[in-house]
Amino acid sequence: MDSITITIAPSGEKISVEAGQTLASVAPKTVTDVKTGKEYPVLAALVDHELRSLDFTIFYPHRVEFIGYNHPEGKRTYLRSLCFLAQAAARELYPERVFKINHSLPSGMYCKFRGDRITDEQILTIRERMRTLVENDLPFTRTKMLSSEAEEIFIKQNQPLKAALQRSLEKPFCTVHFLNGIPDSFHGPLVPSTGLLKVFDLMPFHHGFCLQYPSDEDISRTIPRMKQMKLTNTLKDYGKWCKTTGIVSVGALNKALLDGKAIELINLCEARQERKYAEAADRIYAERERIRIVFLAGPSSSGKTSSSLRLAQQCKVLGLNPKVIELDNYFVERERTPRDEDGNYDFEALQAMDLELLGKHLNTLLDGGEIEIPRYSFKDGRPFFEGNMMSLGPDDILIMEGIHALDPDMVPSVDNSRIYRIYASALTSLKLDENCCISTTDNRLLRRMVRDNRVRGITPEDTILRWPSVRRGEGRWIFPFQENADAQFNSALLYELPLLRYYAEPLLRRILPSSAAYSEAARLLKFLDYIVPLQPSEIAAIPPTSILREFIGGQTL
Repeated sequence: MDSITITIAPSGEKISVEAGQTLASVAPKTVTDVKTGKEYPVLAALVDHELRSLDFTIFYPHRVEFIGYNHPEGKRTYLRSLCFLAQAAARELYPERVFKINHSLPSGMYCKFRGDRITDEQILTIRERMRTLVENDLPFTRTKMLSSEAEEIFIKQNQPLKAALQRSLEKPFCTVHFLNGIPDSFHGPLVPSTGLLKVFDLMPFHHGFCLQYPSDEDISRTIPRMKQMKLTNTLKDYGKWCKTTGIVSVGALNKALLDGKAIELINLCEARQERKYAEAADRIYAERERIRIVFLAGPSSSGKTSSSLRLAQQCKVLGLNPKVIELDNYFVERERTPRDEDGNYDFEALQAMDLELLGKHLNTLLDGGEIEIPRYSFKDGRPFFEGNMMSLGPDDILIMEGIHALDPDMVPSVDNSRIYRIYASALTSLKLDENCCISTTDNRLLRRMVRDNRVRGITPEDTILRWPSVRRGEGRWIFPFQENADAQFNSALLYELPLLRYYAEPLLRRILPSSAAYSEAARLLKFLDYIVPLQPSEIAAIPPTSILREFIGGQTL
């Protein structure tokens, strides 16, 4: 047979293989993380920067990078495979039940039976069956088949969301995965076999359990258990509302758009969100004697700025006089800014803020005094004052937004009872199917990419490459404190992924295969390919006060 040369990244080593060999035949057992020196089992590979499973067959020269759990795509491959492991175990044990993986929570992926509570005994049984499947080291396999055949399989398995998704895509063929004779579909590669999925746990929670996966810091342990009930209730409330609209999955959303219901959906979503702002303002007004300061926090591209302005608008309707200040005004001088592990300025660290001045100013305002608000020059790296004075009258309410607003260490000297804290994030509850919930992180990344390119002149490639650093900051400074909020606000809108596909798809297609951001761009493009885009005439119907106007332009707040 013909000999083919592949290049192993990042070392540049050349390997000669026979045409028709798979990646598994030449893959090492482990890869070494260049930063930490830790060894990770090989789970998948990037072939010419595109994610592939290890059963990929080599017929041409390629650049190949083998990846483990330390790589974002390796982690996603592990999680997809773990979901299939849980799905297969539950279906073997309880074939009459429909097992669903609903959404991601701080303690893992929330799983449940449709319409039924999972008992503690059932959780123990599923856990043990999963461990047995891991010990048996069974292979994950896949086959290409007619979409109509796959649709019949999913209908027989009582998985209507999978069937509806296949129907809405109108593609002749699709890939179906198999584990121990059980068919299913997952939207990306899986690990070669169950023996690689040794680290997991099932934590009883609510009506089901959280499927826990390895920690990023130590892959021999599962992620820590965290408070998550407030976030759960927010997702539950939104999911319940989605059910009333009949749109709980991408398949149903696609059908609504293809049926010409886009503008009707836009109007409905915006009306609901306006009502949520009004409800938050009502709560603040009801306790106006106690609450004088509103803190609003959330991760990147959650719509914090728009949310603070729309909340202020609703407070005005009630007769309050809101005053909005960005916490970014309280950054310290550049030379006092802490640095991260790579030696770069860490602007997301709590210590990057002048906490002493902030606490002093807030106490002065609460005591009826007057302050001079600083302005921060990011160009010069220091605050300056220009006579912008502020005090709080009887009907005034101070609204401040920033990433640290829920951290109790931000203003420890200020009377906590005078502060009302709101957590905002784009918590979509849409699902691709029974196994695959849409990532809130991907939603926010697409928002940020569109805004960065439009407002800041930042390329989509740069946004993608900066995103891991943003995520690390969120994991350290935002997510641990989200349950401290007095209220949680969901800024997601059912129609936004079709909107973001319209704007983000051409940006992603600019990224070249030689770019370090290409694999992520290819993944996002594959995801967006499942979604029907909005048309320009439909986009024009989005009101100028919409949160999404913060990202696509045309906002009048």
